[in-house]
Amino acid sequence: MERKQMDEGLHTKVSHDGVDTKHHGAVNIPIYQNSLFAFENYESFEQAMQDVLAATVYSRGNNPTVQYLEGKIADLEAAERARCFASGMAAIAGSLHALLRSGDHVICVNQAYGPTRQFLDELSERYRVEVTYVDGSLLSDFEDAMLPNTRLIYLESPTSGLFQLQDLEGVAALAKRSNILTMIDNSWATPCFQRPLTSGIDLVLHSMSKYFSGHSDCLGGVVAGRADLINEIENKGYMLFGGVMTPHTASLMIRGLRTLPLRMERHQRNGLIIAEYLEKHPLVNRVNHPGLPSHPQHALARKQLDGFSSLFSFETQLPVESLKKWADALRYFRIGVSWGGFESLVTVGQTPANRNLTGTNPSVARLFIGLEDPQTLIEDIEQAWRQVIGT
Repeated sequence: MERKQMDEGLHTKVSHDGVDTKHHGAVNIPIYQNSLFAFENYESFEQAMQDVLAATVYSRGNNPTVQYLEGKIADLEAAERARCFASGMAAIAGSLHALLRSGDHVICVNQAYGPTRQFLDELSERYRVEVTYVDGSLLSDFEDAMLPNTRLIYLESPTSGLFQLQDLEGVAALAKRSNILTMIDNSWATPCFQRPLTSGIDLVLHSMSKYFSGHSDCLGGVVAGRADLINEIENKGYMLFGGVMTPHTASLMIRGLRTLPLRMERHQRNGLIIAEYLEKHPLVNRVNHPGLPSHPQHALARKQLDGFSSLFSFETQLPVESLKKWADALRYFRIGVSWGGFESLVTVGQTPANRNLTGTNPSVARLFIGLEDPQTLIEDIEQAWRQVIGT
């Protein structure tokens, strides 16, 4: 299959910046391992305290290493501003808490990340924020769910379990007509393959623990978008919650950012090779990868994605227990949550009842394809099949 080509300008954006003259010629931004920043006189201190969110006063507010990373991500996402958090969920929870009020209504795709749904359910139960979950594959799903008090539409495209897409331009246009905010978890695609803000989405979120880090060694989250919205999140869901990114973590994320486009090209290549192999396997009923022509939303994927990352799933009629034994037999795939690092991963479960496509509820395996040689991974999958079912 012909892979989509990445914007070559991204390679330059992640490699070059203007920090050298400000930091004694250092080619990497230094780690400002400081809890606070002192002032030469009280007048400058008082001026800084008048706008503590803009000044460098205390690292719970601003830290130069973290600010540098925020600027890079804002540039990559075509955003006015970005704010980094201690984790993806800190970014999601802080943003939702800042933007929602009691009595507001939220429309959320029903395949969104589990803890995101859990947080929305908590808001619903404790703060009377009404939440409606929709399939989201059709624009009418959102239009039919809209209420006079709808404040926010929360998207995740593609979703990270069954890899279903939402029409970003369509949802953005629908929301703007009713003055509704839109927010998307863009962790799967990264700004290398999808820039939702250019499609009209208001805010974009990432679990930076995934592809941004790329080395499975740190946690982080970020929200990017219009300055007024980031300012509101900053005031109400960032400083007061305290879930801020440390300067050391920011330095690790900056390191990962430098190679992000190169790694995403490799992930795309490896993921498509394994997905195409599995699609032809007799034990596999269906492969949920938006880069495959067999995906029911492949045309939409080609329209709004510049490429495809390497997290996908496949469905099989094998019982879940057999599929777990198959996962145990794998040598190069590790069993674990999360994704986005150098290592391939696998988890096993059951498809939702509403995806009962074959008369029975199939088992599903979610694969993250790392940076290993894809032929080695195919051989590993084959030897695991042989151990479990003898074929």
